[in-house]
Amino acid sequence: MTASHASINLAHKLSQFDELWTQKKIADLNDYEVKLAKLHGEFVWHTHQDTDELFLVISGRLTIQLRDGDVILEPGELFVVPRGVEHRPVADEETAILLLEPAGVLNTGDAGGPRTKAAETLA
Repeated sequence: MTASHASINLAHKLSQFDELWTQKKIADLNDYEVKLAKLHGEFVWHTHQDTDELFLVISGRLTIQLRDGDVILEPGELFVVPRGVEHRPVADEETAILLLEPAGVLNTGDAGGPRTKAAETLA
């Protein structure tokens, strides 16, 4: 079986890094990137004007704060933040997530700042 036909084990990929709030690209899907991240604490309020953003919780618990209420995600649950909706991810415990969004989308959207990082490819 060639590498392009191999399955991706999420637990194995997650064991390869410890950095928080750093997105790791694990696959490409058309013009989208499939990314993993580990979160703990609060991120910045931000908006993605041109795209939706899918969050899938693998482990832990994630609160996605929206200006009109919070969405709480447990393992196995997902939420799509619609384009243009201001949001802030918050994790009270270490939480592992899978993200799906177009290639090149910055993690801080329109907010910018010191936490802005491009996704890193995880081998």
